[in-house]
Amino acid sequence: MIGLFKVKEKQREQAQNANRGGASVKKQSAGELRLHKDISELNLPSSCSISFPNGKDDLMNFEVSIKPDDGYYHNGTFVFTFQVSPVYPHEAPKVKCKTKVYHPNIDLEGNVCLNILREDWKPVLNINTVIYGLFHLFTEPNSEDPLNHDAAAVLRDNPKLFETNVRRAMTGGYVGQTFFPRCI
Repeated sequence: MIGLFKVKEKQREQAQNANRGGASVKKQSAGELRLHKDISELNLPSSCSISFPNGKDDLMNFEVSIKPDDGYYHNGTFVFTFQVSPVYPHEAPKVKCKTKVYHPNIDLEGNVCLNILREDWKPVLNINTVIYGLFHLFTEPNSEDPLNHDAAAVLRDNPKLFETNVRRAMTGGYVGQTFFPRCI
């Protein structure tokens, strides 16, 4: 909470300086303020990292890299883009997977099936919760609520073949007719 007061105080100072002939200051939306708070309070596992490809001035668009240390996707690196609306946290962030992955809950276009990004989103949730949810998708893929129905069927019916397909995809190869670039 103290961090928010400091941000508001700094904005007031900048606005006063602007009124004295300094540069104009863009007022932050409530969503930007909340996102700033969420990012400052992030508590990521060591296998996750956050970056700002457009610079620190654009907090509303960032990337998260996840490198699972367990399970089928062990040692792979998966990059997700986050686009956060100015009305955040009343609207969930838009999350896409930039890394093409053979996964029951991520389709080949990068759409992610995670309940807290859709019907179960609530304003009390935050970016940390979303990142942990994504991390959980890699440690325990869910074949019951799939976007990639083929991968889900293989996971459900033949876990050994699923593991082989994941390894083939992650090392850069074909699974069926689909090529997956190397992500290990």
